[in-house]
Amino acid sequence: MKEILNHLFEYKTLSRDEAKEILSKLAQGEYNNSQVAAFITVYLMRNITVSELEGFRDAMLELCVPVEFDGFDVIDLCGTGGDGKNTFNISTLASFISAGAGVKVAKHGNYGVSSVSGSSNVLEYFGHKFTNNIDALKKQMDESNICFLHAPLFHPAMKNVAPIRRELGVKTFFNMLGPIVNPAKPQAQMVGVFSLELQRLYGYLYQQTNKRFSIVHALDGYDEVSLTGDFKMITNQEEAILSPSVFHMDKLKQEEIFGGDSIDEAAGIFKKVISNEGTKAQTSVVIANAALAIQCYKQISLDEAIDQAKESLESGKALQVFKQLTNQ
Repeated sequence: MKEILNHLFEYKTLSRDEAKEILSKLAQGEYNNSQVAAFITVYLMRNITVSELEGFRDAMLELCVPVEFDGFDVIDLCGTGGDGKNTFNISTLASFISAGAGVKVAKHGNYGVSSVSGSSNVLEYFGHKFTNNIDALKKQMDESNICFLHAPLFHPAMKNVAPIRRELGVKTFFNMLGPIVNPAKPQAQMVGVFSLELQRLYGYLYQQTNKRFSIVHALDGYDEVSLTGDFKMITNQEEAILSPSVFHMDKLKQEEIFGGDSIDEAAGIFKKVISNEGTKAQTSVVIANAALAIQCYKQISLDEAIDQAKESLESGKALQVFKQLTNQ
């Protein structure tokens, strides 16, 4: 590791194969905590390269517990986190709305990074039992159109890194990896990222695959479509800067999508929104994100996707899916 660190401290980068080998060794406990912390810190000082990101992704997917949904075409709705905005659980709610609209969702998630309540926090609050049992996950997908892949259960090698990440207490390149290391290897992805730089990297990465994808970044910093201003979107077909008007929705204020100061508050907001009792702003923002996922998955027009998202929420289909998955 000493040679690797000296190499990086000289502003040199890693090849894809080097990055893969280092992360594999790091995950398997071959380096001590100080070395790991130093390695992670390099990427707080400079941007990660596409080759490094590809190598880290390859290592994570090779070491993970794989999930095969034979015959199912699935999508993941996942943000990187790390945007520091503390919104309510927008992508998780959008996942249930999408599932209610007939979309198969393999949601990859974890405990909160930049918010009080990440997707794992809120589902755990409602009594959902995390599992990496493939038969159980297939049953959930079959019955509810959705299953939840709690990241620590599928990336057991990361347990060596988790305490160091907690002690550092800052956003690291592992936040960048979350959406691209879904063990189900979904054929479609709706991804929110915390910076334009990372969006550019993701765009390049996804163009090398056969995935259908939508990568979004709100220009005021959110890792999702926040409706608080314009957002940039990269898809298989185009790269564009769009405004809330594409959803026929009004611009929102930041405080209208705040996630609360505790998991109790976040869960309260979640339950109201999924029950179609949220504020106009809360409902608008989850419909917008669900619509982009439905559009990406079904390859239909945005207006059709918006209608399907609204119907899923207003008819109670999204709530039914949530109740099925959490045994409410």
